Amino acid sequence: MKALPVKVLVAGVGDVLLSDDGFGVEVARRLARDPLPGGVRAIEFGARAARLAAHLLHGCELLVLIDTVQRGGEPGTLYVIESDGTRAVHRSGAVRAPGGFSPPAVPRPSPATGEAAMGGAEESLDAVVAVFRSLGGDIARIIVVACEPTDVSAGVGLTVPVARAVDDAVVIVRELLVAAMEETPGQAG
Repeated sequence: MKALPVKVLVAGVGDVLLSDDGFGVEVARRLARDPLPGGVRAIEFGARAARLAAHLLHGCELLVLIDTVQRGGEPGTLYVIESDGTRAVHRSGAVRAPGGFSPPAVPRPSPATGEAAMGGAEESLDAVVAVFRSLGGDIARIIVVACEPTDVSAGVGLTVPVARAVDDAVVIVRELLVAAMEETPGQAG
């Protein structure tokens, strides 16, 4: 795989002591096991938004945030959400092996406003962006890969529908990274 000429951070967030809220952490751990394209790092940050925001100050052009989000879908439903609030829905099990999934074309934030607001239940992203911007940072692009949880009450371990969605989320993130490589201007073919 060719190196990305941009800095990309894949950040798994969530609280592993709140059952399905540990989804993002598990996906980041699995991504970190295998080689990623040059310029890409996968890190699990848990519930520490300030630590993630501080890490982003080292430079990041694309943030792929992995978390849970409650949008009323079936447990295990995966969402790809661009920072302007648009989304595409991918049900767990509907994503095929690498090469068989086409990540959605998602619009970027408005150049006129520079807004990266998401609205809705994307509290993790809102917290990270608020802290990051208060420190003087800016991110060119943010994509959230999120899973509809079954249970976020106290408990360790993912529920069955969310655990089944982990492998699909790994595929989605890897395909999004490939798409980012292809979108990069001046990339040698």
